[in-house]
Amino acid sequence: MSLVINQRTIGEVTILDLSGKITIGVGNVQLREAIKKLLEAGNKKILLNLADVSYVDSSGIGELVHSFTTTSNAGGTLKLLNLTKKIQDLLAITKLLTVFETFSNEDEAVASFK
Repeated sequence: MSLVINQRTIGEVTILDLSGKITIGVGNVQLREAIKKLLEAGNKKILLNLADVSYVDSSGIGELVHSFTTTSNAGGTLKLLNLTKKIQDLLAITKLLTVFETFSNEDEAVASFK
């Protein structure tokens, strides 16, 4: 199962609803391209909804970090929404939970972008 990305917008915030796996190969490339297109279009407030992500491997974690860095370097902000227990544990083990701003409530996440 590959990664499915659905895009929606609330105000100035672009939400990417991710479903499937973020793994080496297809998943991480899809995410990279989606972020690149958003930034090229001037969308700098990005929220990744990970509620339906079933699996993330080390390459997927690397892609989340790459997306965060690329967005920051472009003057934007990338935040995470609805981390599964597995993803939250993975980010905690790798100390990346301190890097990403994470939310479990979409309204709060959207409101956090200023």
